[in-house]
Amino acid sequence: MKLWTVAPLDKGEATSIQTNYKLPGIIAMLLQIRNITTFEEIDDFLNNDSRIASPFEIKDMDKACERVRSAIDNDEFICVYGDYDADGVTSTALLYSYLEAVGANVMYYIPSRETEGYGMNTAAIDALHQKGVNLIVTVDNGVAAIEEIRHAKSLGIDTVVTDHHMPLGELPDACAVVDLHRPDCPSRFKQLSGVGVAFKLIMALEGEYCDVDSLLDNYADLLSIGTIGDIVDLRGENRVFVKRGLQSLMNTDRAGIHALIKNSGLEGKQLTAGNVSFTLVPRINAVGRLGLSGKSVDLLLTENMAEANKIAQAMGNDNTERQQIEKDIIQKIDEEITRNPSRVLDKIIVIDGEGWHQGVVGIVASRIKDIYGKPSIIITRDGELAKGSGRSIDGFALCDAVAACADLLTHYGGHPMAVGLSMNSDNIELFRKRINEYADSVEMPFDTLKIACKLNPALISAELVSELAVLQPYGAGNPTPLFGFYNMLLTNIIPLTNNKHLRLVLSRGGVTLSAMLFFTSTHEFPYEKGALLDIAATLELNEYNGSKSVSVVIKDVKAHDDDPRRILASGRIFEAFCRGSMLSRTQLLSILPERDDFAQLYRYLREKGGYHYRIETLPGKLGYRLSYGKIRSALEAMNELGLIEIHEGLKRSKITLKNVFGKVDLESASIIRKLREVTR
Repeated sequence: MKLWTVAPLDKGEATSIQTNYKLPGIIAMLLQIRNITTFEEIDDFLNNDSRIASPFEIKDMDKACERVRSAIDNDEFICVYGDYDADGVTSTALLYSYLEAVGANVMYYIPSRETEGYGMNTAAIDALHQKGVNLIVTVDNGVAAIEEIRHAKSLGIDTVVTDHHMPLGELPDACAVVDLHRPDCPSRFKQLSGVGVAFKLIMALEGEYCDVDSLLDNYADLLSIGTIGDIVDLRGENRVFVKRGLQSLMNTDRAGIHALIKNSGLEGKQLTAGNVSFTLVPRINAVGRLGLSGKSVDLLLTENMAEANKIAQAMGNDNTERQQIEKDIIQKIDEEITRNPSRVLDKIIVIDGEGWHQGVVGIVASRIKDIYGKPSIIITRDGELAKGSGRSIDGFALCDAVAACADLLTHYGGHPMAVGLSMNSDNIELFRKRINEYADSVEMPFDTLKIACKLNPALISAELVSELAVLQPYGAGNPTPLFGFYNMLLTNIIPLTNNKHLRLVLSRGGVTLSAMLFFTSTHEFPYEKGALLDIAATLELNEYNGSKSVSVVIKDVKAHDDDPRRILASGRIFEAFCRGSMLSRTQLLSILPERDDFAQLYRYLREKGGYHYRIETLPGKLGYRLSYGKIRSALEAMNELGLIEIHEGLKRSKITLKNVFGKVDLESASIIRKLREVTR
């Protein structure tokens, strides 16, 4: 369960935007909500498809340009040193193809994620030295490579760094360090991805008469894939890159991208930031995750269609393998949580396993975070060495929590929402304890579902959804508008695709709404016909045989009377008690069930023959007469005493009633005894 919030709206300002700029009301409202309110901001957001600030606003860009030009002019051997993810791969392909086109003597290098890890390493630099490389230009890495760049310099190799990651203090001793986040960089737009910074270097190399529009025609396809893949804010220059890039991708003349689009099933379809993110980017990332990153660059650079199709097919196979590996790990985590439910009572979930593929643990961490609404770290053990990846929720800086445990780690890094780390396997349990002690010292926010606005279902129309299209491309910093439809009567539940998905028919005020709920079966959907529901949904426009219709796609659903904040807060009290945290008497009493509470809960379970849905939906089933914390305590007691058996998995829960003979003393359950003791 997530906390639902509706974005604050200044109706007066929204009306002014609508009037002054002659915009549809829904667009004016969403611009105001997103704090895009001045003429300059609105014009840039809605109309800009080519204006890019001068690259020389960025600190050291002049030095970088001078050193690279010198290498080109003097036929020095240049290596573009990239990274194995979509941003790093497209950055490499972008800069390499440009340098090759202007006659540079150039090669590229992508480190293996599996054997070398992220960024520069001395073994790779030694190999480049053996090849005769004179200049390394990093893309999407390098700002933290202090020792590696020092080593390169000792071998007579110069380095130009282009990066977009946060410096860790000292800057490397390079010919130039082009990074928008260095403290002395005066550039106005700081949110570029690695491929965006590489493009700025190309602009600088083009010189005073740089034709930005022509460069975008040539490179916007690569720019858009890398920018979308790195999940940077789609505002300002990033928005330009993606708008132009999506147009280029639809008509690309790159054999590799054409093959990738065809292999992924997107040929002939309208490309969006969404399907690029969920279809093309994972294929590029998959080969990096499985240790063959160079294939991605080869694909983007090849002009041979047969070779492109071969590589694209291999990438598709790698992506399928990655998905299966991910499913296998999630299944093992499901089994671990079933055996040891206390794992998910922590404020920060830390789960480890032997031999899990390092390349996919970050994706798995994201899935676990989404399911439990908590920061999650997944660690894979390989003998004495353990490596992990974590994902956080908005408002909690996971990087700070990890840094507080630095003495237990051999390596760590990241940002508030994502981290990577390594440690000795013997330190995992202590790390789990310490990072949760840190979490206890700060206020942990609730995982939040952010609704743009409430919408009357009577207002839904093809015209409305068509108007929304001007806000595209959607992505980080400019999310697809999520609308709240409240107090909807559920009139029908229709299973689709062998009960893999559901179509819900809802109504309010005489208006009927048909909405899709994907990847949920009737066995996992806890509501019955006649229930009053709130849904959070996106709106999509379908066109078929010249006619247009609106698809309502549900992203979350709850009972109309549910109070997520109260349920989540009560659940936290129960979890804190189970962890042994200090609580007030009032808090403890709020989760202590009395005999009538037990009776009511057990009677409901008996009438229903058990319960097969997520337990946080039970308060509504019981008419909100019991708090969620009391329900959890009562279930724990009944489970201990053999009245029920609980299986809590990642997607659903199952409470089964057991045959019981004779009376059972509920007060004898250890959780009830402990609660009684501390509340006396």
